[in-house]
Parts: sequence; C-alpha cells; structure tokens
Amino acid sequence: RAYNATSLSTPIGADGTTELGDTLGGEDHEYEIAETRVALGPALATLDEREQKILTLRFYGNLTQSQIADQIGISQMHVSRLLTKALTKLRRQLAEA
Repeated sequence: RAYNATSLSTPIGADGTTELGDTLGGEDHEYEIAETRVALGPALATLDEREQKILTLRFYGNLTQSQIADQIGISQMHVSRLLTKALTKLRRQLAEA
C-alpha cells in the first residue's frame, strides 16, 4: 500500500530542468580496484614459490627487506632484486589482463 512508482523523468528542484534520474547513480571509483584485485590472484600464481613468499612477507606481513632476508637466508640486496623482478612480472600480467 505504501508503494508509489515515480518516473525517472520527473522534474525536481525549483528550476524544473533537473530530472530525478539525473540525481541517481554515479561513477564508482572503486570498480577499477576491484577488477585489479580479481586479476591479481591468477597473476600471483604465475610467480615461483620464492617470489610469492617474498611478496607475501613484504606486503601482507609488512616486513622490511632486511627482515625478509633474515627469514629466507639471503641478502637484503637479493630480496630487493627479487621484489623488483616479481613486481615487474605482476605489472606485465595485469597489463595483459
């Protein structure tokens, strides 16, 4: 009983030039981020196990390169190179997606 349909072409406002449909919806700025997150899973799967572990420790574990180096048993410089290599691979994969 409380339902009334209103046309999206219904004029609103004092000047009457704006329609109800003009005020609804809008651009979703988070959509691109959601797409990237969906594409990231398969892209991560293309990395080798060590690259995945380093990225996980760096970005999900919030560890520094030195802390990662201590955990894995390699130098901080090598961690830096592996991170750069892995991120380049991911960017390339995401650009192709």
